[in-house]
Amino acid sequence: MTNSPLIELSDVSKIYGELHALDHVDLSVPRGEWLSIVGPSGSGKTTMMNIIGCMDRPSTGTVTLDGRDISRLTAYDLTQVRRETIGLVFQQFHLIGHLTAVENVMVSQYYHSVPDEKEALEALDRVGLADRASHLPHQLSGGEQQRVCVARALINYPKVVLADEPTGNLDETNEHIVLDIFEQLHTDGTTLIVVTHDATVASKAQRAVRLDHGRVVSETYQDVRERTDDE
Repeated sequence: MTNSPLIELSDVSKIYGELHALDHVDLSVPRGEWLSIVGPSGSGKTTMMNIIGCMDRPSTGTVTLDGRDISRLTAYDLTQVRRETIGLVFQQFHLIGHLTAVENVMVSQYYHSVPDEKEALEALDRVGLADRASHLPHQLSGGEQQRVCVARALINYPKVVLADEPTGNLDETNEHIVLDIFEQLHTDGTTLIVVTHDATVASKAQRAVRLDHGRVVSETYQDVRERTDDE
């Protein structure tokens, strides 16, 4: 079952007037895969992320997430599915300025179930920030803030972590720290989908799907194990 699809897009289009942001896209994401979505600005990356992440619906086609057709769900139902199934990491950190790191993680628990400080602290420890739990966002570096976002995404044990340009605001050192965390998540069996324009980030995935003008124009499979061993 480990290779059974967690996400499937079948003939999916997203249309705004004359613009086809996605144009008859087919995509299957097996459980446990690390997938990169790449392409130039305006290629449809953000639109695909929004649809996979239950933040939008396709104009046509079907989207299946964990065996459930989510294509025509109401906005309320999509929100519920997102809370239960998906962890989101954004380029802009979206942390609440007057809350500490651990409280920002607990906010995600509040919307999902019941806040649990012990679990939130464990999530911060998982990303190497146990000693920064009581710090406010402005007291954290950009890399530390992004790691709080990763902890927040993980706290509810999502079936897929969806990251949009997660290293876009980070320097090289913090980029490597975040990618190391992603590699550990992948080793642990988490399904990862990373939207990126960064070739280094894209190269870490098992597979890179390139979009252009709303269409999948190529798929590249990468031998991550062989590359890691060589390094």
